[in-house]
Amino acid sequence: MTRLVRSFCGVFLIGVLARTGVAEDGAEKRPRPNMVGAYGPWLSEKVLGDGPAKLSFRTGKWKTLDEWRKAARERAWERIAPVDQGGKPEVRVESTHEFDGLQIERLSWQLPGGPRTEAVFLKPVGAKGPLPAILGLHDHGGNKFLGWRKIVRIGDEPTEIVVAHQKEYYGGVAWANEIAKRGYAVLVHDTFPFGSRRVRVADVSPRVREDGIDPEPNDAQGVKRYNKFASAHEDVMEKSLVSAGTTWPGVYVVEDQRALDVLCARPEVDPKRVGCAGLSGGGMRTVFLGGLDDRIRCAIAVGFMTTWRDFLLDKCYTHTWMAYVPLLPRDLDFPEILALRAPAPTMVLNCNEDGLYTLPEMHRADAILRETFERGGAADAYRCNFYTGGHKFDLEMQNDAFAWFDRHLKNRP
Repeated sequence: MTRLVRSFCGVFLIGVLARTGVAEDGAEKRPRPNMVGAYGPWLSEKVLGDGPAKLSFRTGKWKTLDEWRKAARERAWERIAPVDQGGKPEVRVESTHEFDGLQIERLSWQLPGGPRTEAVFLKPVGAKGPLPAILGLHDHGGNKFLGWRKIVRIGDEPTEIVVAHQKEYYGGVAWANEIAKRGYAVLVHDTFPFGSRRVRVADVSPRVREDGIDPEPNDAQGVKRYNKFASAHEDVMEKSLVSAGTTWPGVYVVEDQRALDVLCARPEVDPKRVGCAGLSGGGMRTVFLGGLDDRIRCAIAVGFMTTWRDFLLDKCYTHTWMAYVPLLPRDLDFPEILALRAPAPTMVLNCNEDGLYTLPEMHRADAILRETFERGGAADAYRCNFYTGGHKFDLEMQNDAFAWFDRHLKNRP
């Protein structure tokens, strides 16, 4: 695993425009920017098919959600092929201070593979608990140099890069701080391969370093060079992971679970009132962690919900390799990974003009989730909102998300 983590990473954004396919009736099909050209529609029809996947609750094969969840989760874990990152890690408190009404602890822990994980724990000053808690999952955003800093502020002078990132995606605020101020304990950690868990340029072969460097945090141009290096090699990272007998979710889902261990063990945290949320790559992580770990009592996936069909036909070129699990689409559609948590409270927040997905498939994913919850007798536990604008988790969306957490975690009897 150590060699695996020392490989290389990035965002795979190689959009290959497919040639135009022709339907049997002679009508032209629209060009599709997928990786398999005119084969995409054929694969969608003949391999994915139009009906529910084999392990979908919507097939009617299972009488209860509990029966379905057991079978479907077993297969999902098999496909994900998780790595062994040990049990609950030993946590070291690096520093403590107060900022903007919050008590902030800088933490770190060592997992069996890779560099030391950095994290931040936040709670209202003086709060002793038991508090509802949130595991904040940072985004991808094409920026692997940053991890927890994308959604947290620990002082008055964040770097230029952090300010710009939060302005673009989060309405200019650190959403982890904002939810902590409402009376929550919040933990945000770096996950593979971001921030402290990123791959260092110095650790890889000179043949693949290109123009990458390992910059200082306030070196904006240097960070751009690092992220360009990282983005150029995410496909090779995927090859490395598959060669090691695992997948990308097989690494980061386990790391997120170890962070969840840390959060649930905190003396001021009520382990029965824990939620998770994240935008984009954080939404992707919410889908997997929320769908596979029962400790997440309330989950909110923001800006990452569509179908495998959408990835196949239109949007694979806009996404990280971190989303894919070989063979799993035959068993579960993408939204059904999150639906594995039914009947636990679940929210999805989408934006109508989000260029990472097609709007029809976002609505199709919503329908799949809704049908699963309804069939399981838990219609009220699921909500999906659509907003105007592009890829974001802005203040309006944050208010709706926080209200959902309040309803199911903070105000729970």
